[in-house]
Amino acid sequence: MNDLTLRRDVLDELEFQPHIDAAAIGVAVENGVVSLSGHVATFAEKIAAERAVKSVKGVRAVAEEIEVHIPSDLDLDDGTIATRCLDVIRWNVAIPEDRIQVKVQNGWVTLDGEVDWIYQMENAEKAVRKLAGITGIYNLLTLRPQIIVQDIKTRIEEALRRNAELDANHIRVTLEGKTVKLEGRVHLWLERKAAERVAWAVPGVTHVENDILMG
Repeated sequence: MNDLTLRRDVLDELEFQPHIDAAAIGVAVENGVVSLSGHVATFAEKIAAERAVKSVKGVRAVAEEIEVHIPSDLDLDDGTIATRCLDVIRWNVAIPEDRIQVKVQNGWVTLDGEVDWIYQMENAEKAVRKLAGITGIYNLLTLRPQIIVQDIKTRIEEALRRNAELDANHIRVTLEGKTVKLEGRVHLWLERKAAERVAWAVPGVTHVENDILMG
């Protein structure tokens, strides 16, 4: 796919999403790398635009430089944002609220602390992402050391084979200590991300190097 066709597909996908103001987002493509510029009203819309672009076939990477320009009716002080962050984290049963600290400065939310699983790190960020007044998130959460299970590599390979989103024959798994390295080639960015989620789901994994290529 040439860059001109890919750019048209990316623009069409952005316009297709009703919660994204595609007219405010600039798109440039070079060798399959999509650069996004412009501005949106919320941080959630910024993330939605990036996710939409990554779902387009042919996108190899995304350089995202979209700015969040918060309208006056959504502009909140840092104290209010921090309180709302703590509330949504407390209301989410998948997040260990007692292990997460929240700091807000100029609309940027910092999440700090230790959790047991990667999904808890992701859920904490997702929980605050849609709140009004946020201009960005620093997710500094780390994983607590867990008991290492046997056959981490085998368990990941078996999980990859069970996953309907992936062709496990094109993905290689190697293990160095607690670090999992993924290599191979997939067609879509979402497949690449799905493989990474599988690796993180195995107890004992503390780091994943995703070197899977697109194309």
